[in-house]
Amino acid sequence: MADRYFVETPITGETATIMGAESSHLAHVMRAKPGDRVLLFDGSGAEFSARIERVERRRIELTVLGREEVDRELPIDITLGVSLPKGDRQRWLVEKATELGVGRIVPLRTARSVAKPTPKSLDRLRRTVIEASKQCGRNRLMEISPPIAWPEFLSYSSQATVRLLAHPRYTERSSDLPRETVSGEPVRLAVGPEGGFTEEEVAEAVRAGWHVVDLGPRILRVETAALLLAAQAVNLSVS
Repeated sequence: MADRYFVETPITGETATIMGAESSHLAHVMRAKPGDRVLLFDGSGAEFSARIERVERRRIELTVLGREEVDRELPIDITLGVSLPKGDRQRWLVEKATELGVGRIVPLRTARSVAKPTPKSLDRLRRTVIEASKQCGRNRLMEISPPIAWPEFLSYSSQATVRLLAHPRYTERSSDLPRETVSGEPVRLAVGPEGGFTEEEVAEAVRAGWHVVDLGPRILRVETAALLLAAQAVNLSVS
């Protein structure tokens, strides 16, 4: 796959402009020059072949040579609600969730949440989504939603047919999950903080119709549990 670069402004005409960090990387790390060809994406689902026309310090102008709709998304819509871990583990979680094909991450505010995402930290995570998308070939960006409280997430997820909550030492196990889902079906996943969901939060989810699963005999870190649950949901999808 050719080098891919993200364009923040939707590409609708015969020209495109790469700005900011992307242009700096292309100009100073990749040593781009006029005449070089690259692939662009703007999050709309398409890829654009383009030729570099002008290289400036923080701006690169290109001619769009072609547009191709390239769908590398899952046939199901996965939303992962997770009480984010601390520090760099957030970035790792976002990077791998992007690669797996998760549609959006919703940071949860739960009783035992420790990390408190700020607008600035969420913007950094959105940049991680772009970098991961460049690498894995996704042409639609995984969404990072504003943080919401646990009851709000339950309400938001109420119409999803598949709703899975990871909770250790629960009576049901991940092997009890449904074997497949319908194409286009919304899937909602939930993973709590390091201390786990409280029993009250789990009970609230059960009353709302969630399927609670134990991911195994070992206690997993937040990001490990989130990605394991997401990977299992990916395996449920059918074309």
